[in-house]
Amino acid sequence: MSLISAIGVGIGLSAACGFRIFLPPAMMSLAANLDWMELDGQFAMLDSWSAFAVLSAAVAFEIGGYFIPWIDNLLDVVATPTAALAGVFVSASMLGEFDPMLQWSVALIAGGGAAGTVQIGTVATRAASTGTTGGLANPLIAIFEAIAAVVLTILALLSPIIVVIALIAMFYFSFKMISNLKQRKAKTQAA
Repeated sequence: MSLISAIGVGIGLSAACGFRIFLPPAMMSLAANLDWMELDGQFAMLDSWSAFAVLSAAVAFEIGGYFIPWIDNLLDVVATPTAALAGVFVSASMLGEFDPMLQWSVALIAGGGAAGTVQIGTVATRAASTGTTGGLANPLIAIFEAIAAVVLTILALLSPIIVVIALIAMFYFSFKMISNLKQRKAKTQAA
């Protein structure tokens, strides 16, 4: 895999970890078990059916927990730092054949950054939903996040360049939406 492709896959998988921590590693494990991808070194541990089973159970518990209002907010407390660590892990696993300095620099900055940014966005969305609906809309948000994690993971594995472009567009529109909301709030307060 070329360096650019490896970075694209790593960033895409990391961003997916921001939505659901265990889903990208579980899908990586499945892909490795089906010989669709090769994992080297310390990441080869994912290339077993037992690792896939454990990760699949973790995915089920994580997704299930996000469907319970208020529990989902508690999960976010643990998930925020864990998502960044998972992002570093999956990015590093894609860059295993490159220089370790490059591997871990990209994994820490791009992988951890992408996962952390997405996770912080989900935390803010869920907090706003909890504050405005008492948590009743949180299961809808959980469905969106789970679907986004699956789609991002599949896109990252199949077409890393598309996922990087999609992530850049997503971040751009998110920042634009936030600045528009701030401007509206400032106008409302001024009036």
